[in-house]
Amino acid sequence: MLKQSLQYKLLQKLSPQQIQLMKLIQLPTQAFEERLKQEIEENPALDTGKEEIDSFEDDFADEYDDTGNEKIEAEDINIDEYLSDDEIPSYKTQANNYSSDDDEKNVPYAAGTSFHQSLKNQLNTYSFDDEGKAIAEFLVGSIDDSGYIRRDILDLVDDLAFTANIFTTEERVLEILTKVIHSLDPIGVGARDLKECLIIQLKAKETNKIRSLAISILKSAFDHFVKKHYTRLLEKFNISEDELKEVNKEISKLNPKPGSSYAGNNKIAEQIVPDFSIKIIDGELDLTLNSRNAPELHISREYNNMLKGYQESKTKSKSQKDAVFFIKQKLDAAKWFIDAIKQRQQTLLVTMNTIMHYQYDYFLTGDERKLKPMILKDIADQINMDVSTVSRVANSKYVSTPYGTKLIKEFFSESMKNDQGEDVSTKEIKKILENVIADENKKKPLTDEKLAGILKEKGYPIARRTVAKYREQLDLPVARLRKEI
Repeated sequence: MLKQSLQYKLLQKLSPQQIQLMKLIQLPTQAFEERLKQEIEENPALDTGKEEIDSFEDDFADEYDDTGNEKIEAEDINIDEYLSDDEIPSYKTQANNYSSDDDEKNVPYAAGTSFHQSLKNQLNTYSFDDEGKAIAEFLVGSIDDSGYIRRDILDLVDDLAFTANIFTTEERVLEILTKVIHSLDPIGVGARDLKECLIIQLKAKETNKIRSLAISILKSAFDHFVKKHYTRLLEKFNISEDELKEVNKEISKLNPKPGSSYAGNNKIAEQIVPDFSIKIIDGELDLTLNSRNAPELHISREYNNMLKGYQESKTKSKSQKDAVFFIKQKLDAAKWFIDAIKQRQQTLLVTMNTIMHYQYDYFLTGDERKLKPMILKDIADQINMDVSTVSRVANSKYVSTPYGTKLIKEFFSESMKNDQGEDVSTKEIKKILENVIADENKKKPLTDEKLAGILKEKGYPIARRTVAKYREQLDLPVARLRKEI
């Protein structure tokens, strides 16, 4: 049996302009500049920089529709909405009147040779037949950004047959891999796992007793070495602790990811341009917005001349009337975009200023233990904005401080109570945990249970599983893997 019912739902919909504004707020400096460039290219009514032009005192007197029978009222196109005496918005989007030269020096990237291209170039120094060269180039193309070939030799043979029409054997591919690819620079490239990578690097060095011992340990007791079962290694190889220390030292000098260390790798790290700068001036914090986030925008001279020409024209043709509607559309879009930039700038400054004062002690000292517990809602409530707006600022923006450039979301953390019932930041606890582990006896590293006991003695009663979670977040291994000889 079918039933009909009436339900009421309260829905809140954002306008397209609000959605666009949220997207603008979320963009970091470099992406914002690209968005700005795109808007200027797409809207000829929008221009940058200062430009002195004549303003109009009168509005349009004529109006019309597509039939040409009506006239344009003054409220339809109010030129004063778009123009000011010097054609610069009154809020002067330049932040704090700082010069465009201030703090705007960025080091450009050199267009170097890519990682894989460098490997291919090295192949030119070897003598191959056509098939051998094709196999070598295929192997180079199979190397990932860390420098490894993660696939089985048999799979590579199959791919050579299907994609390159090269029918060869596992032995031939393995021979080229070990004799050619493994000799390319950086040494260790083309290895199929960490064990092989380390052994290749050791074999490339001048032979001595410790390096030979290191190779033997990696070949026959790799798992014991990785898991730091030092007692078993001492017994198995009948060596002294000093010799094992030397082996450890030798292996620690090797590069576990030879590809990632290459300066010309395919993936160039994105340059971070801070959106804000916090400086200490006369013992007080001073916040500025990167001026690249506050461009000077205005309506272009050409569009103003078009409007002026239309206003002064005695006879207005259909094409002129159509053109002025197009101009109005572009002017509306330009005016909205200029207002959106102003709103974006104000939102960024208000949000970051509130965060700075909330974490005033940290920004004044750089001591992470002085970071207060702070969640997005704390800031949103103070500035009377939505949590999602604060999140957009925090997740994508960086601030330059006397202690380095930081991602703003790093200043946010949950809270927990200490033994005196006071709220403390989880970041403070993590910092103390990190310090305790750094100062431990590496021959007898502290278990998570013991770390929990030490933190409790310091006034932070947290469970062992919480210690384990914080340790993992700090990227610190378990006690057994922190053990040294």
